[in-house]
Amino acid sequence: MSHRPRKAAAGTGPSRPTVSVCRGCCCGTPKIPGVDHAGQLAELRRSLDGSATVRAVECLDACEHGNVIVVQPSAEGRRAGGRPVWLGLVNDPHAVADIATWAGEGGPGLADPPEILDLYTFSPSRRIRAGLEGEGA
Repeated sequence: MSHRPRKAAAGTGPSRPTVSVCRGCCCGTPKIPGVDHAGQLAELRRSLDGSATVRAVECLDACEHGNVIVVQPSAEGRRAGGRPVWLGLVNDPHAVADIATWAGEGGPGLADPPEILDLYTFSPSRRIRAGLEGEGA
């Protein structure tokens, strides 16, 4: 009998979106000045309490885009075609509010993001994506 963990069956996953907030080597540190990093994370947690999971994660290796936030779909959102959305240069409280509103409405696959978030969206390398998405996204 194998002791390796089984991959989750298609369609299973979190029942709500997950908002991963990079707090590694650059994001969330004085290397990005003029941002209330603790306040940013606290605001996301407060705004999304009960509607999305908010977690601080180690360095996502996309430092040139700091502060980085990834909004991952719920299982329902993934079934509807939603995929993780990577947002960079999230250094403005209005952007944080827009992310919270979108994730609170269902996030990728279930709700359209505010158009302004297009300015923050970027595509990390496949290797970087696999690092986060391999954690159960």
